[in-house]
Amino acid sequence: MLRAEALACLRGERVVFADLSFSVAAGDAVLLVGANGAGKSSLLRVLAGLLSPLEGRLLWDGAEALADRAAHARRLRYIGHGDALKPALTAAENLAFYARLWGGQVAPALAALGLAELAGLPARVLSSGQKRRLALARLALAPAPLWLLDEPTVGLDSASVERLGALLATHRAAGGMVLAATHLPLPLPGARELRL
Repeated sequence: MLRAEALACLRGERVVFADLSFSVAAGDAVLLVGANGAGKSSLLRVLAGLLSPLEGRLLWDGAEALADRAAHARRLRYIGHGDALKPALTAAENLAFYARLWGGQVAPALAALGLAELAGLPARVLSSGQKRRLALARLALAPAPLWLLDEPTVGLDSASVERLGALLATHRAAGGMVLAATHLPLPLPGARELRL
């Protein structure tokens, strides 16, 4: 279980949130909602260990989650605003990089997001929606209990949102946790909202 206790975050000399406490258990989904600038992306970055909290604690199964940042990084997948793709590499080569880090098979991950026919194309020629799907395909490579998603459906058509929904449902059914910042409805039935 992931538990945040009285978290606070400072960005640009401004406290974007303070005294934020919540927990996420196996199979849970939490939607981070709020106005632009409310701290949704900053919270995801704190949860990923990319930003240190100004105050508070982040716990994983009762122990300090950020005491060993490498171990914490292994238990999560973070998909931020940027797609983190190398434009000169093909779709398959981009995923192969992550497969070497985490394990998993490239072909099934591409298929999960409907990208099999684009495997040999350089990322630079993909549309913005295809690039987003390729970034999301990293989720299908190898299991990690915690998925942190920042506006995951930006640029996706309805068929791609359905594919993402299937991936999210499979992850949760296996005990995975999802925290997603969004302004749009996501295919996460039964998700709780955390308003910032």
